[in-house]
Amino acid sequence: MMSRQAFLCSLGSLYLSLLFIFLLMDVYARPANNSVLKEKAADNKDENEILPPDHLNGVKMEMDGHLNKEFHQEVFLGKEMEEFEEDSEPRKNRKKLMAIFSKVDINNDKKIGAKEMQRWIMEKTDEHFQEAVEENKMHFRAVDPDGDGHVSWDEYKIKFLASKGFNEKEIAEKIKNNEELKIDEETQEVLDNLKDRWYQADNPPPDLLLNEEEFLSFLHPEHSRGMLKFMVKEIIRDLDQDGDKKLTLSEFISLPVGTVENQQAQDIDDDWVKDRRKEFEEVIDANHDGIVTMEELEEYMDPMNEYNALNEAKQMIAVADENQNHHLELEEILKYSEYFTGSKLMDYARNVHEEF
Repeated sequence: MMSRQAFLCSLGSLYLSLLFIFLLMDVYARPANNSVLKEKAADNKDENEILPPDHLNGVKMEMDGHLNKEFHQEVFLGKEMEEFEEDSEPRKNRKKLMAIFSKVDINNDKKIGAKEMQRWIMEKTDEHFQEAVEENKMHFRAVDPDGDGHVSWDEYKIKFLASKGFNEKEIAEKIKNNEELKIDEETQEVLDNLKDRWYQADNPPPDLLLNEEEFLSFLHPEHSRGMLKFMVKEIIRDLDQDGDKKLTLSEFISLPVGTVENQQAQDIDDDWVKDRRKEFEEVIDANHDGIVTMEELEEYMDPMNEYNALNEAKQMIAVADENQNHHLELEEILKYSEYFTGSKLMDYARNVHEEF
């Protein structure tokens, strides 16, 4: 289970939305001709290449059971998402949204229907997949320096610990000689979890060696049906309180949101619970019997599930469909642009807060 602080960081409150936006501004800021910063950024990039991402693009629920707050923007913008995060000038954003609208409106009737939006969502999700495949090739080379096409758990473990600040040569020597490694409890816990994922990604017959395709499943479990099942088991294990391998609504919303100390914190908790309740009742619980099975959760987690894409399309349309014609006109998308783009404008934070 995650810490309370980690849960609070995932909430869609006004305060945390603003904080997230400002953090993105820092992350994507480009230093001008500063060699020291560039070298440091390059080093950090090398260190993080081999680590499975905390956030899976194009997936509605994360490995830790949290809902992906950026999902709407990811499946609407795809690779263009960063352009909106870096550039908040309204005129340029309007032009970009108009261009996207034209691409989604394939029948050129000046409005977007659910089927058109579904097709676009599937296309953007596939785009995420292809991008992950290309990145995986580079990441795999980072952990397979001898180029034999396979990576052992020990090889990965050495690289992982080196990325955490341990001396790579010393760690490699100790592992070679089967000597005890002095690792702090938190790092050891992460290693144990990674090893579980490593086992799951290791296709039969198991040999603890991952090839490039298996390594892709390790880094991006959403690409593999087997790893998708593993993700579901992990989520069920963390949330299932009575051990029946199913989730009730109370189990789904019972994660420790945090200690409520004031009205603002209470609002955060209330929004978080409302968000998860809506997702459970309207989307994940497919037969609406009040119980979510592993099969239902797996279908919900599958980013290439066409039914889920259609359901997501209808939800996105409903947010901005002011004239209630079940379609989106360009004016409606422009009016609710913050919802679709994740703009840094103040109105985005307010809209996110009010949405749930």
